[in-house]
Amino acid sequence: MSINLLSEDLQNKISAGEVVERPASVVKELLENSLDADSKQIDIVIEQGGHQLIQVRDDGKGIPKDQIPLAIKRFHTSKISNLDDLFTISTLGFRGEALASIASVAHLSIISSNGNNEGAELSILDGKIGELAPAAIIGGTQITIRDLFYNTPARKKFLKTPRTESRKIIDMVRRFGISRPNVGFSLIVDGKKVIDLIPEELDERIAALFDNTYKENLIPINISRADYSFSGYVGNLNLIRKRFGEQFIFLNGRYIKDRLLNSAVYSSYQSLMHRGEYPFFVININLPYEQVDVNVHPMKTEVRFNDEWRVYHVLKSGVSEALSEILNTIPNLQKINSESNSFFQNIPKQSAFNFDTGIQTNSSTFNKEKIDRAKNYASNLISNNDSENFNIEKIWQVHKKYIISEINSGLVVIDQHVAHERVLYEECLAAFESKTMSSQTLLFSEELEFAKDEFDILLEIFPYLKQIGFKISEGADSKIIVEAIPSDIRWGDEKRIIKEIIDEFISKRKTYSSYKEALAASFACKAAVKAGDIMENDEMVMLINRLFSTEHPYYCPHGRPIIFQLSLEELDKRFERI
Repeated sequence: MSINLLSEDLQNKISAGEVVERPASVVKELLENSLDADSKQIDIVIEQGGHQLIQVRDDGKGIPKDQIPLAIKRFHTSKISNLDDLFTISTLGFRGEALASIASVAHLSIISSNGNNEGAELSILDGKIGELAPAAIIGGTQITIRDLFYNTPARKKFLKTPRTESRKIIDMVRRFGISRPNVGFSLIVDGKKVIDLIPEELDERIAALFDNTYKENLIPINISRADYSFSGYVGNLNLIRKRFGEQFIFLNGRYIKDRLLNSAVYSSYQSLMHRGEYPFFVININLPYEQVDVNVHPMKTEVRFNDEWRVYHVLKSGVSEALSEILNTIPNLQKINSESNSFFQNIPKQSAFNFDTGIQTNSSTFNKEKIDRAKNYASNLISNNDSENFNIEKIWQVHKKYIISEINSGLVVIDQHVAHERVLYEECLAAFESKTMSSQTLLFSEELEFAKDEFDILLEIFPYLKQIGFKISEGADSKIIVEAIPSDIRWGDEKRIIKEIIDEFISKRKTYSSYKEALAASFACKAAVKAGDIMENDEMVMLINRLFSTEHPYYCPHGRPIIFQLSLEELDKRFERI
């Protein structure tokens, strides 16, 4: 087989595969060009998730009329001129590939005016470059992309739904908005303005992009070490989330992905978070351009530091210092536990549930063998008579976590959180199939505001939230009106629980085969009574009764055990009665 030179069109399409992955990639490249042109206002319009239309307009320097035809040629750029420039890159874009790659898989038009000069327009349709034509002076540049991947159906087939692609674009614009709070951004999606940002301080920008409560929960970071500087914010404990995605590191204004630097931040929070939790942070790193290589990957989000461990240690020490006040106010729980004389501290392991609680990642049900083992164990744990004959006069809450009661054969210990979680999970699934769960009406309706991406998810699960007892309606500007909440939720927790349901739903829905199961598990986990909540006697009695009316009272939806028995025989052995 002979070796042939590929056509320029095919070369561009291959290059487009690296640069133009999806509509959000197009937005990224265009925004980088706008920011490199010193724009102070950037307006984005998309339709049908970017499939149909992507338009970016800025008020930057513009492109001189005679330079516009060169702007859409591959490897033509104003940002570098020789090899040495690659090692001191100060701009976001530099490859000279973006517009040529986009033009090879979409219809593209450019309108630009440079200074007070006349405006000009150039269009590319079906890969053919049109004539340069006069246009209005717009004081910047406007690039319009239509019918993305119209000539590469294989690529188009792999795109997600318009809603999903729109969400990716919203995330992308939000990221740029955080990196450049001194720049105004607007984003219109299918005729609706979802982002509208004015130039402002970083903390104000964070509040505008997430919600107003974020501002009051930010801890500033300002670190200077020789030629390095770190600035930005980390979140306090109120901003720790179950969902990854609110972690932002920018290097000289460029968003980067770096596991080592992320771990530097996570390790500073180590004693403050549980497994599977993530802190909020926005960190800007500034260092000499020659100390980092940004020419590692076409997406330009991966970089290579000359001394990455130095960056790691400086960042870690800075975040730890910022969090020191929080760390100093947390009691030494380990010391308390070690000095505890709790009766149950040294109970042999065989007295508790002894089965693996993992969940298959591709199924809504637990491994059948494990479940069967759990059921067999549970059947021997408590007799039918025992489960119906708790001694209600002798029921206690221990350490605000466990319910203890007598049964005929000894003592039974119930984890109040996972017990309530099981109850709510099964009641929630039943509500999806039949009648709505009970509600409690709020004295005053409450308006709650959410971040744009959260609100999008919220709209998806709106009907289901109503089934489980929320009486809510859509408001303006990513807000909802709450008039009633499920009976099992305590007043004042509405927003926290809804946000946590969204987080849990996003992180766990792939674990379940059904949308409903994922949402039910998310609601149950977040709405259930927590460890640390005080329960009155009648509340404990009601919970026990509801628990034993469920189909599976011995393990929660995530596989954790709910009940453990300490037999009378075991008690007698421990006190050497037998």
